Amino acid sequence: MHGIREAHVRSRFYARRPGALLTTAAALAGLTGSMLLTAPSAQAAPPTPPSAAQARTMLAGLTVAPETSMDGYSRDLFPHWINQGDNCNTREVVLKRDGSNVQTDDQCRSVSGSWFSQFDGVTLTSASNVDIDHMVPLAEAWRSGGRTWSAAKRQSFANNLTAAQLIAVSASSNRSKGDKDPANWMPRAAYHCTYARSWVWVKNNYAMTVDSAEKAALTSTLAGC
Repeated sequence: MHGIREAHVRSRFYARRPGALLTTAAALAGLTGSMLLTAPSAQAAPPTPPSAAQARTMLAGLTVAPETSMDGYSRDLFPHWINQGDNCNTREVVLKRDGSNVQTDDQCRSVSGSWFSQFDGVTLTSASNVDIDHMVPLAEAWRSGGRTWSAAKRQSFANNLTAAQLIAVSASSNRSKGDKDPANWMPRAAYHCTYARSWVWVKNNYAMTVDSAEKAALTSTLAGC
C-alpha cells in the first residue's frame, strides 16, 4: 500500500558542524550501555495533543483517499533541521525539551542528560542514541498531500515545534517505525492513545488525507482511549 519505503534516519546532527553527522553504525554503537529499562523521570514533552474526543472529531473530518505514489519524493524537499535561534537547530531544541537534566555546550550540542523514549519505554543517556521522530513521517506526508505543498510549508512541517509532530525517541524504535502509518506500526501499548491523538492532530493541522486502513486503525485506538 505504501510503495517505496525510505530509510528514515531522522536524528543526524546538523551538517554545519564538522564531524557531527552520525552514521547508523555510530548511532547504534554502545547502545546497550546507554539504554536502561526504567520509568521516566519528570521531564518536558511535546505539546499535549487534543483529547480523544477532539481527535475523533478531527479524524472524522479528514478526507479518506488512497495514498499517492512516492514519485519525485526526497527528504531534501522537507528542509530540516533549521536554525531556531540561540545557536540551536530544531533537533537540539527537541533534545533539550524532551530530556531530563540536559546540559549543552556553547554550540547547543547536548553533552549529558537522559531521554525517556515513549515509543519503547527505554531511557537513554547519550544523545547520539536519540532520534528526533517526525510523528507523521515526511514520506507519509508526501503521500498524503505534501507533494503539492510549497517549500515553505514543507519546511514548517519538518520543523514544527507547536504541535506534537517532533519527539525524542530511541534510534531503534524510530527506525522500526520508518515511514509506516498506524495501520502498520504502533508504539508500546501505554503510548497508543497519545500517539493516535498526536497523529490525527498533525494530519488535521496540515489538511492531509488518510487512507482507509489508517483511519480504521486510528478509529479503533481512539475508541479505547
